[in-house]
Amino acid sequence: MSQMLNRRERLRVGAVSYLNTKPLVFGIEELAPYADVILDVPSRLAQRLETGELDVALIPSIEFFQSPEYTIVSDACIACRGPVLSVKLLSRCPPGQIRTLALDEGSRTSVAMLRILLERRFGLRPQLSALALGADVQETTTDAVLLIGDRAIHPPAGPYVDVWDLGDEWCRWAELPFVFAMWTARRGVELGELETALQEARNLGLAHLEQIARQESETVGLTVQACHAYLRDNLYFFLGEREQRGLHLFYEQATRIGLAPAKMELKFSGCTHS
Repeated sequence: MSQMLNRRERLRVGAVSYLNTKPLVFGIEELAPYADVILDVPSRLAQRLETGELDVALIPSIEFFQSPEYTIVSDACIACRGPVLSVKLLSRCPPGQIRTLALDEGSRTSVAMLRILLERRFGLRPQLSALALGADVQETTTDAVLLIGDRAIHPPAGPYVDVWDLGDEWCRWAELPFVFAMWTARRGVELGELETALQEARNLGLAHLEQIARQESETVGLTVQACHAYLRDNLYFFLGEREQRGLHLFYEQATRIGLAPAKMELKFSGCTHS
């Protein structure tokens, strides 16, 4: 694809600047010089993809379920096959007794995962409230709190009866991985060589995890070693056959509790990793 393309003709690719995304966009500007990489929060990326402001975006899996117009265009993703470290439930009572739940506003996908686990394991549908991104967790009065990101990696001290790592809880219950986000395109977008570039960026990022950890550790408040271990051990970046099965299960369970429209066909392109 010619680098003489004007801005209107260039591919608009949306991503987030979170630590867990860094391995997926490592060197993407050089690998895809015909694309403009636009950073935003996950919910806004999904909205901008829906309205046509973006051609391709790394969107949360629950957002992917909302439109039959979407196709997954790369086997690069953010997933886990066990403890994920950065998504936690802090409960002040046994989880089977949770009646009120404060939800971190940062992730609809993690909220959906937790609601599914509580409903399937305990038959619970707690009363929900929002936990603002800057709110003090210690000031909440709910039975439990869902945290994601840095706040989950460094959970506040408190009198918690139980702490769930939701990645671990999902993988034990489902016996399948959990997929948090994947590269998604709108129908009719001509990707050219972008699918290959996204895979190459992921592979390059995985080859430079220690460098990414050195660059990002101070920002997220982790040691370089802890940051490296999180990227290496808690996250999985390939949308393989088991990940696809886990994604299908998540979709089926989300439809059961009204979090996704029923009878959609999940479309995959460029997903060949086993």
